[in-house]
Amino acid sequence: MSQRWQRPSSDTDDLYSRMLRVSHPDGPEQEHKWRRNELSGRQCMNLTSPLHLSELGPLYRKLALKNHPLRSNDLSSPETFRQIAEAYDVLSDPVKRGIYDKFGEEGLKGGIPLEFGSQTPWTTGYVFHGNPEKVFHEFFGGDNPFNEFFDAEGSEVDLNFGGLRGRGVKKQDPPIERDLYLSLEDLFFGCTKKIKISRRVLNEDRYSSTIKDKILTIDVKPGWRQGTRITFEKEGDQGPNIIPADIIFVVKEKLHPRFRRENDNLFFVNPISLGKALTCCTVEVKTLDDRLLNIPINDIIHPKYFKKVPGEGMPLPEDPAKKGDLFIFFDIQFPTRLTPQKKQMLRQALLT
Repeated sequence: MSQRWQRPSSDTDDLYSRMLRVSHPDGPEQEHKWRRNELSGRQCMNLTSPLHLSELGPLYRKLALKNHPLRSNDLSSPETFRQIAEAYDVLSDPVKRGIYDKFGEEGLKGGIPLEFGSQTPWTTGYVFHGNPEKVFHEFFGGDNPFNEFFDAEGSEVDLNFGGLRGRGVKKQDPPIERDLYLSLEDLFFGCTKKIKISRRVLNEDRYSSTIKDKILTIDVKPGWRQGTRITFEKEGDQGPNIIPADIIFVVKEKLHPRFRRENDNLFFVNPISLGKALTCCTVEVKTLDDRLLNIPINDIIHPKYFKKVPGEGMPLPEDPAKKGDLFIFFDIQFPTRLTPQKKQMLRQALLT
């Protein structure tokens, strides 16, 4: 029988203590230490309540700014800064934090016994990427946050944002573009489209997040053209250190069985026999709104001939009461064979 996992009792490498004791360097009595069987993973000495995610961000901000190698002259500041970054990297992630709370740092980094493998994907163990500057820049949202957080004398500027708000702190994610395919009928009449998206939404603690669905409603206006962009501002994933991305839908036209659109005009190709092309005819066109147009053609139809029907195209976006034009082109069908008698008749009709 496999032995049950026992949470390590050493406080030397405890991630919570590693981060918290830096804020009380005056003596051992001020350190936040692990006390097995007395304190949970979030309860440390001198704390009257658990360390919530809402406390973690401000704490990281304070310690990172204080111990950054560009700010501190202490020889140990690079290692301290790295330890703080590693602690924040673990404790700010719900999955890593959950493993740490249950199995300690030894379980987090050494992997979880097989009996727990079905409950967590972290069986191979956590390894810090080793770049504390990456954590620092992602948290503050800028490549040179000292421009914002320190004045000319090097004193910290109180922006009252706890790592979340302030001048230039947050960066907005790049826009997310998605195609919105619409039929010509949708664009002729206008319609309403409802699109479900899934995105990360911040919880009440303003640090952790949950994936939730949301319905976005698009009111398609008559006459919208291909390439029309519909922007939903800040509807992307939410995060503690970012401004959500804008979601942009770009109109794309579906292929239509009868018409091809060019700007506000419609093109229609009508197959016609050579005899009718030479002797006049009437063309029937079923419109997008189900009307049947009878267009008389009194001209001789040649390969480059087209007929323009005003006002039977697409609505104009700026004034849907007005419409573009309908252009009728012709696909002249030549006979595949002629009898000698018909050839003789054609010679007499066309060559004499």
